[in-house]
Amino acid sequence: MSVVPVLSAAEAAEWDRLARDVADIPSRVLMESAGRAVAVAVARELGPRLADGVLVVCGHGNNGGDGYVAARALAALGVPVTAVPLPGTASPDNAANRLLAAQAGVRFAAPADDWGSHGAALDAIVGTGATGPPRDAAASAVERLMRLNVPVAAVDGPTGLDLTTGEVHAPCVRAALTVTFGGFRRGHLLQRTICGTVVAMEMGFPPPPPAWPAVVTDAWLREVLTPFTAEMHKGDRGRVLVVGGADGMAGAAIFAAKAALRSGAGLVKLAAQEASVRASQAQSPDIMAVATVLGETLEPALAEALEWADAVVLGPGLGRGAARDRFVRAVARASRGSLLIDADALIAFRGAADELRSVLAGRSTLLTPHKGEFAALFPDLAETTRRDPFGAAMAAAERVGQTVLLKGVPTIVAAPGRPLLVSSAGNPGLATGGTGDVLSGIAASWLARGATGQVAGAAAAHVHGRAAEDVAHHRSVRTLRPDDLLGVLSPLWRELAEKGSPADPPFLARLEPPAVH
Repeated sequence: MSVVPVLSAAEAAEWDRLARDVADIPSRVLMESAGRAVAVAVARELGPRLADGVLVVCGHGNNGGDGYVAARALAALGVPVTAVPLPGTASPDNAANRLLAAQAGVRFAAPADDWGSHGAALDAIVGTGATGPPRDAAASAVERLMRLNVPVAAVDGPTGLDLTTGEVHAPCVRAALTVTFGGFRRGHLLQRTICGTVVAMEMGFPPPPPAWPAVVTDAWLREVLTPFTAEMHKGDRGRVLVVGGADGMAGAAIFAAKAALRSGAGLVKLAAQEASVRASQAQSPDIMAVATVLGETLEPALAEALEWADAVVLGPGLGRGAARDRFVRAVARASRGSLLIDADALIAFRGAADELRSVLAGRSTLLTPHKGEFAALFPDLAETTRRDPFGAAMAAAERVGQTVLLKGVPTIVAAPGRPLLVSSAGNPGLATGGTGDVLSGIAASWLARGATGQVAGAAAAHVHGRAAEDVAHHRSVRTLRPDDLLGVLSPLWRELAEKGSPADPPFLARLEPPAVH
């Protein structure tokens, strides 16, 4: 399976060690590969700017060594390059490549000198493991870089950004381009705006350990997207039941049901209060319906629907209160297919994660909280979502013994005993009421066809985000509504199923900064 890892600083350091000590790749070879990959990315992304020269600010560690290799490679192409070495005891590989850069015709300037005029700049000050704010000469260099008013490409990550926690320290480089190696760093996904376009470049690392988190890509989705067969009938494509839609909140449940249909479910049924059923039947007669008062005693028709469904979405537009809490528990116990718990149904178990584990024991369940719902369900992990959402999601999944999809930037899908899957797709348009219900419907269509909770959640998060990107490209982030997502799902599914990404070495993966207009 195509895997692009998402690394903490410790994991990045371990990968370096594995490359050197286990794969026996000399550190100079790794540095040469990394620096040349940076030169390729800068030339590809900032090409028109290179004629006016490139400024490369280099720290004294191996990140600065990558910068000297990139400077030498660009100079070999005829690009005017000026390197600014920052003070400090240089690592051996850094010192060797600084000498080679000088021999290749790279001009050198001191930190206090006039750096001159350039078309672009390269931030090679500190590497992945840097923590805390830049200090002394590094801080001064960052401030000067930001005053140049030219695009800055960051090696590994922008100086000032903690690439494990995503914390932004002042001063911090605001990059137009970030070039990283082998995979993404957590901070890249947590601070998309600071990093600009992020490209992960292949540089000869050995395969990553399989336990590490991986980012979901179009290539990954194609590998898990099971095609339909000519012999299929509607029952083979999965039966989805959406339970919710209290009076005055029909929209949430209807959006979830529509999304399940638009994502391939063969049959979709809505269980909601009478007014919501009438609204659904009026606008979407292809969605079957069962009327329920949403009380703790399940009506025979609702109990029959729960037996019928391959996947149940519980929560969209359900409403809250003691009676609803009891209803949620009754539905969770009576359902026979896979279960997706979202929105108000999550709040029904606020502070009762141990009870939730007991209720869900023996069945496949996907929980899809945003951070507020997560904090209600796992109050002791609320602070962790701010410091380490990756760890928080995994801790929650282990606690309830089920898959947890923690919505956010990025969206993290954790399953007990499995590597994390991470979706970076999307934009601020998804911070709109009803869009999360669309996500639930997409995921339910996968659950109904037998996908695991983690695969269903990760696939749905990626498709959901890609749909938002498509809407932003053709319309606007500012005006995005749930119906806009539904409107682009059909052509998007076709594109995702059929459009292969041509090989473009050494580029492994690319993240554009999210649209904000």
